[in-house]
Amino acid sequence: MRSRPQTRAEVRALLARHDLAARKRLGQHFLADPNIVDKIVGLVGGTPGDRVLEVGVGTATLTCALAAAGYRVLGYEVDPRLRPIVAEVTAGVGGVEVRFEDALRVDFESLEGRWRLVANLPYNVGTPLFLTILRTAPAVIRFVVMLQREVADRLVASPGSGTYGLPSVVAALHADLKRAFTVPPQVFVPPPAVDSAVVVGDRRLPADPDAVERAIELAAAAFGQRRKKLRTSLSRLLPDPDRTLTAAGVDPASRAEQVTPEQYLRLAGEQAA
Repeated sequence: MRSRPQTRAEVRALLARHDLAARKRLGQHFLADPNIVDKIVGLVGGTPGDRVLEVGVGTATLTCALAAAGYRVLGYEVDPRLRPIVAEVTAGVGGVEVRFEDALRVDFESLEGRWRLVANLPYNVGTPLFLTILRTAPAVIRFVVMLQREVADRLVASPGSGTYGLPSVVAALHADLKRAFTVPPQVFVPPPAVDSAVVVGDRRLPADPDAVERAIELAAAAFGQRRKKLRTSLSRLLPDPDRTLTAAGVDPASRAEQVTPEQYLRLAGEQAA
């Protein structure tokens, strides 16, 4: 059983011993910094015995650190080549189950109880996977997720900013998120070409889940034609857009990036009225 997270030298040696290398098409960048691992584990919260869903197990350094902190870990890893590494690293570690499956195909909606998501998400699938879990897995109540910094900035962006978009709206309607800290490339093996960032927050349970989905549909239509005014971009979904927008407290002449998540939600309520 490992007593501390892996260093970069240890990750390289582990990969070399098993004759493996990171695959670019899978967006693999293995976390290899004990300090960053400790910071992530420190953000998980809860109490020993709580259940953690880990997506992107990699070389299992974070997996073991979570187990050492007393969490029960269910991990998903898409790359079956890593099976012998995971078996070696987690040997003797209790409270860990790793499934070699594509997390994009897992039915997280069926999770029961309360879970905390801890993930180092591959750059190529990070956004859709995280947004899917936000929208479909209410059992996940806490999020500690590492993503490409640009993606993290979009998720926590405010209306009117250059990075505010549909992911910002989806995230805000389902959780209270903030960027915890930036992660430099050199803490990964191999290092990516860009910075990463850890996003952390708690789920927001909506009073009306159907209204939230309608709000997201409206936001998707608005951002799909973001250069147009809302009275035009939402005309297909709102039979009388000027009246409906005004009733929701939204200027019909405004554009998608000027509307807050709460305003999209109010607009969904007016649409259903």
